[in-house]
Amino acid sequence: MARLNTGFVIVGAYADKVRRTLFAQLKDKIKSKEIDSKMVAKAAGDLNKLLYEIFVNRLNLDKGDVVRVVVDYDIKDGDVVWNLDSLEVEVFKRIPEEEYTKIIKESVKRIEELEEVEEVRMRIERVGETDLGDIVYEIRIGDEKIGSLVLTPLDGEGIVRGALVKPNPVVIEKVRISMENLEEELLRVVEEKGKVVEEEKAKCIIEDIEKMGG
Repeated sequence: MARLNTGFVIVGAYADKVRRTLFAQLKDKIKSKEIDSKMVAKAAGDLNKLLYEIFVNRLNLDKGDVVRVVVDYDIKDGDVVWNLDSLEVEVFKRIPEEEYTKIIKESVKRIEELEEVEEVRMRIERVGETDLGDIVYEIRIGDEKIGSLVLTPLDGEGIVRGALVKPNPVVIEKVRISMENLEEELLRVVEEKGKVVEEEKAKCIIEDIEKMGG
C-alpha cells in the first residue's frame, strides 16, 4: 500500500498539489502501462471532490488557510483505490490580523504588569474573621487590592482558598499549608498555586470572600 502526503499547502492550492503528488508517485507505473494516466487523473479528481466537501462546505476554510492531507491507496486492476479509513487531515486556520494584533497588545500589557509585580512585592493583610473562625485576608500590591484569601485553621495546619485578578486572574482551590511562617506560606500559595480562570470568575470569588469578612 502506498501513501499520498501533500505536505503543508494552502486551501486554494490543495487540489493541484494532490494531482501533482499522485502523478509524481505513479509516473513509473504510468510509463510501464500498469495504470493509465486517465485513471490517475480520475482518482485525484475523486479525492479532491471529497476534500472540497470537507474544507469548503463543512469546515468553511478560507483559501489562505493551510492544510495537510495524508491518505493510503492501492493499485488494483489498473485503478487507484483510496483507503479512506486512513484519511488524515491537518488544518491550520489563519487568524485575522486585527485579532492577533489585539492579542499582542494585551500580552505586552500583561508582561508589563508582571514586571511591576516583580518590582513591588505582594503583601498579605488580615482584614477580618468569620463567626466560624475562618480568617480573611486581602492581597495587595502597593496600595492596590488585587485579591482575597480565606484561611480555615485546622490543628496546626490550614486550608486556604481565594482569588486574584492581577497579574493574571487566578483562583486558589483549597490548598493545605503549615501555620508556621504563615505570611510566607500565604505568599507562596498566591505565587505558586493559582489556576488561571476568566477574570469575572476571579472577581466573583473575591466578592464572596469580602462578604465573609464583614
